[in-house]
Amino acid sequence: MATRAAKAINIAVLGAGTVGSQVIRLIQERREDLQRRSGVLWNLTAVLVRDLDAERDYDVPANLLTTDIAEALVNADVVVELIGGIEPAFDYVKRALKAGACVVTGNKALLAKHGPELFALAAANQVELQYEAAVAGAVPIVRALRESLAGDRVNRVLGIVNGTTNFILDRMSTTGATYDESLQEAQALGYAEADPTADVDGLDAAAKCALMASLAFHSRVLIDDVSTEGIRAITPAQITRAREANMVVKLLAVAERRTTTSGEEGIDVRVHPALLPAGHPLASVSGAFNAIMLECEAAGELMFFGQGAGGVPTASAVLSDLVATAARHGHGQHPPLESHYEQLPVLPPQSTRVCYQVSLLVNAADAGLSEVVGEFAQHGISIQRASQKQVSIQCASQKQVPIQCASQNQVSDAQPAIPHLENAQVQSAERASVVLITNPATESDLREALDALRSSPTGVQVESVIRVEGVA
Repeated sequence: MATRAAKAINIAVLGAGTVGSQVIRLIQERREDLQRRSGVLWNLTAVLVRDLDAERDYDVPANLLTTDIAEALVNADVVVELIGGIEPAFDYVKRALKAGACVVTGNKALLAKHGPELFALAAANQVELQYEAAVAGAVPIVRALRESLAGDRVNRVLGIVNGTTNFILDRMSTTGATYDESLQEAQALGYAEADPTADVDGLDAAAKCALMASLAFHSRVLIDDVSTEGIRAITPAQITRAREANMVVKLLAVAERRTTTSGEEGIDVRVHPALLPAGHPLASVSGAFNAIMLECEAAGELMFFGQGAGGVPTASAVLSDLVATAARHGHGQHPPLESHYEQLPVLPPQSTRVCYQVSLLVNAADAGLSEVVGEFAQHGISIQRASQKQVSIQCASQKQVPIQCASQNQVSDAQPAIPHLENAQVQSAERASVVLITNPATESDLREALDALRSSPTGVQVESVIRVEGVA
């Protein structure tokens, strides 16, 4: 069936790997429908590969294959970059933009490092640079932030944006497997690369966090701005303590507007493992799925969920950009440009106030909750709740003991009150495990409190510290 117009676009695809081969397959198989949606004809003119004879998931027509980037870019109206990494992708994208071609990419690392330069180049040449596939696979978060919420104010982005780490943490939680065992399973199933560094060290999530923050807050945020911590150090003991507190461990990407104590508004961007209450919407995201929550002034809370990786899901996001780009290009419409008018600064990570779960081992004959809570109060940190095992303080439930401390704004020299202490059964034990959750505190204040406890004559040992999100 004929399209609405006789105009046509020439499309070149750079890379025919897991995603690229599926993009090519879908263009070939669904060309008529894609042309109807965009209103222009689609001509697939070239597919750039490193090896003409390599095996591929889809049998790309031989006449389309080339190893010459110059040949691939000739007469291209839209270039789809699916090579990945920084080089040669950076060079190829610049060449395409300078030649007047629109670019669709799934390369989050490239944009998180060189985004401002590439967006400026696209604007100078009046062409598009689209990247829906760069953030969360098939999850349409880029278009939602850039277009659907253009009339709203986004205050916070919280998400699980790396399927590999979510699979690993999910297996550790549900099966009791160690980190190494869960990683090996992820690699065997194809969820993790042979070198999983980008995933497990949080670099992949940090790149995505930078892109989402840039869109949400109309400011330029690069990957180097994101405070990043991976999951290598997560232990089965931490998973167990999370379960006992009715929580789960997730690797989270967090980007939020924040006003400092001096009144400066800026952006807090970070990636790290954190505890989530079991009832939190992101806590139930299992396996290799992605999910992102947005907090907006007018729309309230929104959640996006779906497959964050894989050839076909990611190809779906690429094609959504291709349809939109083809429609605008074919009908002479102006492309959406980079939006960075707010120019909010990225705030230093040491100024961030978050909740923490702290696990301590104390000499129960000499120390316990009173000493720990008192030391935290001296550093302006109040406690939401705490639990203690094999210690001199027991409640009938033998679970969580509510703790009240001096408020964060009024640090008292007096000992904090421990409700129900007069009804507690007191018994001695050689060692006691204390697990507590703080109210929001800075990392520097927490570090000073823990250093003081370590140096105390009662011999407090810090077993683990992990952030907590989603608690009041």
